Amino acid sequence: MGRSLELLTGFVTAPSTTFTGLTMAVGNTLTIRNGPPTAMVRLLQAWADNQGAGNLRIRSPKLHDMAQGIRAHVSASDVAPLLSGGVPQRLYPQDLLVVELTGSATGGDIETASLLVYYDDVPGTEARLVKWSDIAGRIKHLAPVENTLALGTAGGYSGEETIIAEFDNWKANTDYALLGYLVSAECAAVRWRGSDTGNVGIGGPGNETLRHVTADWFKRLSLAFDLPLIPVFNSANKGAILIDGAQDENGTDVTVTSLFAELEGGAGTPVAR
Repeated sequence: MGRSLELLTGFVTAPSTTFTGLTMAVGNTLTIRNGPPTAMVRLLQAWADNQGAGNLRIRSPKLHDMAQGIRAHVSASDVAPLLSGGVPQRLYPQDLLVVELTGSATGGDIETASLLVYYDDVPGTEARLVKWSDIAGRIKHLAPVENTLALGTAGGYSGEETIIAEFDNWKANTDYALLGYLVSAECAAVRWRGSDTGNVGIGGPGNETLRHVTADWFKRLSLAFDLPLIPVFNSANKGAILIDGAQDENGTDVTVTSLFAELEGGAGTPVAR
């Protein structure tokens, strides 16, 4: 099965109290990927980075209703999960979501929203995703990696660099599980991608104060949903494992500490699918 975890990010500019549809970041779309009709697609979490308090709204005729759908209040400068943990919303292949934000009325203010979607089976995509129980007994060392991202001011993703751009300490032919991360400053989202994620971006909210949430972000998701949501990367691919982020017009640079764990057994050790 082609399991996949995907971060979807979009932004609006000075929407005020008018619900405004997202302009999606390059490479992202609100059309749910196609797959077998019986395959499950789940919205796991959503969040927004607003400079003015507002609302995030996710709509589709296939959700509860088309009038309000999933609507959540967004506090200013609080990039926090907005949905109940462990309670997925089923989505449907090829459905086009309508995602809108309200927020700041100040000219030029960029407000950003992100969704995290899990696919049971996407043809042509196979991410290396595991449950906590698959790797809990295989952790040999903690191996955090630090990247300082020079994030842009135009919305969407920016600041891309390889995971080893600043520290290259990974051992050859070794698997590393990404359990979570820390950020030095607020941003809308942090994203990782490479061949081990099926070249699909995965990620989470850039909240510098909720460190107890982000430090075990992927582990927490996996335990809450009882799904394989912890990404595993092999060091052979380190030169092509990319990290970037999404930021508002202020362009604050962010230091990201990716909290990896070295796994015993090397690349040949079976990883549950």
